[in-house]
Amino acid sequence: MTRTRFDLTQADIPERWYNLMADFPEPVPPPLHPGTKQPVSAEDMCRIFPESLVMQEACTERWIEIPDEVRQIYALWRPTPLLRAVRLEQALQTPAHIYYKYEGVSPAGSHKPNTAVAQAYYNKKAGVKHLTTETGAGQWGSSLAFACRLIGLQCTVFMVKVSYHQKPYRRMLMESWDATVHASPSDKTDFGRKVLKDNPHCAGSLGIAISEAIESAVKTPDTKYSLGSVLNHVCLHQTVIGQEAMKQMALAGEEPDILVGCVGGGSNFAGLVFPFLQQKITQKKNYRVMAVEPTACPSLTKGTLRYDFGDTAETTPLLMMFTLGHDFMPPSIHAGGLRYHGMAPMVSHAHKLGLIEAIGVKQTKIFEHGVLFARTEGILPAPEAAHAIHVVVEEALRAREEGRKKVILFNLSGHGLLDLSAYEAYFDGELQDV
Repeated sequence: MTRTRFDLTQADIPERWYNLMADFPEPVPPPLHPGTKQPVSAEDMCRIFPESLVMQEACTERWIEIPDEVRQIYALWRPTPLLRAVRLEQALQTPAHIYYKYEGVSPAGSHKPNTAVAQAYYNKKAGVKHLTTETGAGQWGSSLAFACRLIGLQCTVFMVKVSYHQKPYRRMLMESWDATVHASPSDKTDFGRKVLKDNPHCAGSLGIAISEAIESAVKTPDTKYSLGSVLNHVCLHQTVIGQEAMKQMALAGEEPDILVGCVGGGSNFAGLVFPFLQQKITQKKNYRVMAVEPTACPSLTKGTLRYDFGDTAETTPLLMMFTLGHDFMPPSIHAGGLRYHGMAPMVSHAHKLGLIEAIGVKQTKIFEHGVLFARTEGILPAPEAAHAIHVVVEEALRAREEGRKKVILFNLSGHGLLDLSAYEAYFDGELQDV
């Protein structure tokens, strides 16, 4: 039987994070102050983040050492497995070899703890006692709640209202780790109250939830804000995924032709592909790198590359990114983690430079292929990860049509065990493409 699993040992957990900023052929434009429109200062950023993370945000060093305390917590679930999807290959009758890096084995069920643990650690070292954040589908909120509980911080999460009601078990998971969770827009902040006054039935957005979390952080003593995607330091922390995957692909004796990841803010995609992009830039490797987003929230495929706010209330620094506009109100699709108006500046920059390509896909097709994956590989993927699976299936079928082998690697960024209501809606024929 074809070998299907490629495991590392705890000794193989990366000792450093990889920083793509060091290898871009041209620099990423800096964030701008929302008032002066000049490059934002470290002092300004330190109002909401600890100094150590602010330094990582602007850092251009290639490698950043991972603290031992962080690696010790990583060891609860890392290294994560790399598997070959042989049964999926057989179902598709494709000559393609399909591999997936499975991040759903973390305690929170996704890739998000890779940065949540790091951010909680640096905040604790800085004397912070309380973190606030936002979450869409709940993957990030549950991950930060988990990290704060282990490291000894309080945690408050503003959860996008549509997901708060669609995914109650994610809220319960956060509360199990002692976090306080509010449906956003909420009556807990000035901005939330303003949104509700204008639209009492507002379903919420990540932009609104970010505004509430930042306002809460600024007004609460000993509190900082924590972000689960988009920013440079978040993408940095996720690169443990790609570093491990490189070693595991070597164990498999293959090298990917195609790399695929879903994108909302861009963190899981960055975590897998950034170490491979280093080789594409410095060694001229001919990888095809595909970022997959929902057509209902298509920042890379339909947005514009410009400076924009990361939140709806216009309190964050302006970031150079592909954006639909910070006041964009996304439809209530079930892939709540992909309902963000903008894309990570580093991912946006990679797209601008032609290092990656972007694809928009519709909701019903991704559930169709998420179910196919569950019925062949046994793992029910989160709706976000099913976006990547959809494109992987299409590429595998294209390889069959062309009659040639392709090696495809994708990031299965999270399991769907707490997303069963979304699959129920799919099985009942209630999902519509937006």
